[in-house]
Amino acid sequence: MTVVDQKKCDECGTCIGVCPQDAIILGKALRISSEKCTSCGICVRICPFAALSTDGGKSK
Repeated sequence: MTVVDQKKCDECGTCIGVCPQDAIILGKALRISSEKCTSCGICVRICPFAALSTDGGKSK
């Protein structure tokens, strides 16, 4: 699953538009839906702040 480093994320929303699973939610903070995320890595590659990373589908 993809995880968000809240210290790096500025909530710009760039990742939301590229997620094919609609797994990224912006509320009080950016979060990733564990039910929808397939760890495809598209959001990780597009994030201008390197705030997203994937753990290969393993839960932390």
